[in-house]
Amino acid sequence: MQQDNQIQNDAISADEVSSYLRSHPHFFEQYANLLTEIFLPSPHGSGAISLAERQQLAQRDKIRVQEVMLAQIIEFGEQNDVTSHKVHNLSVKLLENHSLTDLEPLIAESMQQVFAVKQAQIHLWLKPSDETLSYNAIFSPVSNAFSDWVTALEAPNCGTKPESAQGLLDENLQSFAFIPLHKNDDKKQAIGVLILGSEDPLRFKADMGLMYLKRIGDLVSASFSRYL
Repeated sequence: MQQDNQIQNDAISADEVSSYLRSHPHFFEQYANLLTEIFLPSPHGSGAISLAERQQLAQRDKIRVQEVMLAQIIEFGEQNDVTSHKVHNLSVKLLENHSLTDLEPLIAESMQQVFAVKQAQIHLWLKPSDETLSYNAIFSPVSNAFSDWVTALEAPNCGTKPESAQGLLDENLQSFAFIPLHKNDDKKQAIGVLILGSEDPLRFKADMGLMYLKRIGDLVSASFSRYL
């Protein structure tokens, strides 16, 4: 009985073995034969394999994961290049335009091309500097509840539309982007909103990236500011 207790007291724990191997990185150089003598269950369920084979499989699996991630990064980069080119074209068109009458349809058409949306609308609640321009549909009144909701936004809002936006867009649209517009880069007070609507419920999601939507908001804001 005393001998059994002595064996238990001398037993090495798994943590001690792990700590020893970490502090002696050259252990398996001195005892390389152990690599072929230690067998572990295969992660693919094909029986037992040597430690060296297990390491090779782990490296192959890691490489496959990295290849998938790299392919996704390349795909996202290519998509961003396409979107950047479209936003650049929009910038050029806005610089070339000198008519408020042509501005709203120009932006609506560009949004359909850039984001493949079904409908784009602009609503401004700051009056134009030239009263003769107030007839334009973009100055049509919206509810105070909706303008207050837009003004409270700190960034474009994507997903479903709020109750206060009911009736502003076609009922068959499933997802939306509400981009607040500002004058003279004053982010505290919205002067209007650019609304994008899609029939695809996943086109605009609450967790999607907002970089291009923000940039387009700045471009559209600057384009209308000259008339307000």
